[in-house]
Amino acid sequence: MLCRLPKFEDPNLLVGLDTSDDGAVYKINDETAIIETLDFFTPIVDDPYTFGQIAAANSLSDIYAMGGKPLFALNIVCFPTCLPIDILGDILKGGADKVLEAGASIVGGHSIDDKVPKYGLSVTGVVNPNKIWSNSTAKAGDVLILTKPLGIGIINTAIKGEIASQKNIDDAVLNMAYLNKYASDIANKYNINACTDITGFGLMGHLYEMVSSSGASANIHYEDILTLDGAEDFAKMGIIPGGAYRNREHIKDKYYFKDGIEEFKKDILFDPQTSGGLLLSVDKSIAPYIMEDLKSIKTKSSIIGEVVLKNDYSIYVD
Repeated sequence: MLCRLPKFEDPNLLVGLDTSDDGAVYKINDETAIIETLDFFTPIVDDPYTFGQIAAANSLSDIYAMGGKPLFALNIVCFPTCLPIDILGDILKGGADKVLEAGASIVGGHSIDDKVPKYGLSVTGVVNPNKIWSNSTAKAGDVLILTKPLGIGIINTAIKGEIASQKNIDDAVLNMAYLNKYASDIANKYNINACTDITGFGLMGHLYEMVSSSGASANIHYEDILTLDGAEDFAKMGIIPGGAYRNREHIKDKYYFKDGIEEFKKDILFDPQTSGGLLLSVDKSIAPYIMEDLKSIKTKSSIIGEVVLKNDYSIYVD
């Protein structure tokens, strides 16, 4: 559908539609560029306040994925008039508290009457135009660091099926509501070659966008990838969200799995994430220092593979 849009030419538009990046970047002057992004979705947990936190953390993530700092946000609300207004108040409170944690402000928004509740943010941030993290600048030889475990979509599916334990739920909520600000603050101390956040397209989809737009390929080592408590067990049971299969179909023929890799592991790699972690592409010489610093944050990080010269497949998994 995007191919039907006219091509916008503006020398100050540093990042637009061309590379499937996480947000748009517009240069104001030699030291300041604006990052603009928007995201919203339907509830994935029952508690309204927690839903607001997760939706806000997810919306803010795109700013962090580009190396920026959020300034302010606008609420995006769809809410049915048949539900108690206190529920909406709790959703907005959750979002506002997460924006405050990010050091930004809620400055307004827009709401409409809709049968299905939806919530998110349009976020404006800033970044130095010479220090933008793009998803299209990974380099062969880079190490790939993932700052949150995988399996959020699978756990959420298990929650809907009422088979997830309280620990499964608590771990998933902690990771979804945890701001990528903390990983981004650490990464900003170093020279990051490329970055994206892992959301609806899963690790494989977002990694494909990164390496294909960078003119490279990637080798991924499944055993080095961390997963949420219970995610592998549920995946073995076939508790897989439909989005995982759509993600697999979307990039078919672009990846290769080494013989013997079990099906449940493939499902985890394509699992759509809600407010997932950052995927950093960094020079291998600085990776150990970043990993050491990342031990200070609440989510678990891992080195999951490396960027290589472009070959027959965009992603090879062993």
